[in-house]
Amino acid sequence: MSKITFLGAGSTIFAKNVLGDCMFVPALAGFEFALFDIDEQRLKDSENMLNNLKKSLNANVSIKAYSDRKEALRGAKYVINAIQVGGYKPSTVIDFEIPKKYGLRQTIADTVGIGGIFRSLRTIPVMMDFAKDIEEVCPDALFLNYTNPMATLTGALLRYTNVKTIGLCHSVQICTEHLFQSLGMDHAGIEERIAGINHMAWLLEVKKDGKDLYPEIKLRAKEKQQTKHHDMVRFELMDKFGYYVTESSEHNAEYHPYFIKQNEPDLIDRFNIPLDEYPRRCIEQIEGWNNMRDQVVNNDNLTHTRSHEYGSRIIEAIETNIPFKFGGNVLNRGNLISNLPEKSVVEVPCVADRSGINPCYVGELPEQLAALNRTNINTQLLTIEAAMTQKKEHLYQAALLDPHTAAELSMDKIIAMCDDLIEAHGDWIPVFKA
Repeated sequence: MSKITFLGAGSTIFAKNVLGDCMFVPALAGFEFALFDIDEQRLKDSENMLNNLKKSLNANVSIKAYSDRKEALRGAKYVINAIQVGGYKPSTVIDFEIPKKYGLRQTIADTVGIGGIFRSLRTIPVMMDFAKDIEEVCPDALFLNYTNPMATLTGALLRYTNVKTIGLCHSVQICTEHLFQSLGMDHAGIEERIAGINHMAWLLEVKKDGKDLYPEIKLRAKEKQQTKHHDMVRFELMDKFGYYVTESSEHNAEYHPYFIKQNEPDLIDRFNIPLDEYPRRCIEQIEGWNNMRDQVVNNDNLTHTRSHEYGSRIIEAIETNIPFKFGGNVLNRGNLISNLPEKSVVEVPCVADRSGINPCYVGELPEQLAALNRTNINTQLLTIEAAMTQKKEHLYQAALLDPHTAAELSMDKIIAMCDDLIEAHGDWIPVFKA
């Protein structure tokens, strides 16, 4: 029996989206959906939910929860990863509260910045343990990574293990649709070209019937900037650098040195930046799950509509040999983006079919866009170095090179903050050598 293994299956709603999507794929008839999570209650919740969904959809799959990770992985053809190491408490709270003591404010803190660095340090060792198991019990499996920080986790796996890995995020597929909705433009029939790095990929071209739509987009965006709205940071970046970026304004506010500044607090209001946004979302999600848990987990009539997540469509393309094009995160081998470092993880168009996943050559980005990407890549590469060597100097260097952190704090304060974060995280991160 072929198997899809879901690591972090206690993410019940996300498991419903991705594995529920897979139930709509005829080519997956007879597959086992193997579930693993270290939280026994959440694992059981997801098992119940998926069994109810299987009955409702009359899906020809089997659902099995495992307490042993290696057995869950044994013989898997596909592995889906959606873990979060350290959770909201203690780790996310630490990521936000200690930097705040130094005057460093964040919005999401899951990609780069000081929060993204420490999330990487918590997660990469766990991913290396996954890789050891995969190399032993399912060496040919395709690993679909949905966990952030996307670039560092995917890069560590691709550079330091033999696991076939693709990084997946939904910011690419919703980018232009949401942009056009916000500007009152018709999205139907457009052609787009997107590439860069995860959460900072660029809408390089957008056309309809051969006509460049960027002039109209920029005109409407400039008009919209006259009043407050949720996407002001991205519109400002587009105005100054010429292109629209895939990920949201609350994310991009902390990827650059321009928007969150102690000595210019008016920028927060001017660009409508939601500081401490991720902790708020965590609290809302926890409360929301408590309110909806019973109707999701114990609902015999649970239904599902296929989502926009890439996972099931990639698996379907490989199983059926019907190609599927998507935006994926891969190592920049062969200089897919020729003016970004070869060791970096880039987000580029990819095609999945029976031969596997084939990334597409992009060539050069406009130089200003490559420059912005490189500022984040610098921190990503040093973060991987820190995780793999466990040397404090590389951790310090990752933080010192982060655009937002470096714009706000002196070298001494950045190093002191890193030391405080190391101490606060305790056993959640490896022991670092001086």
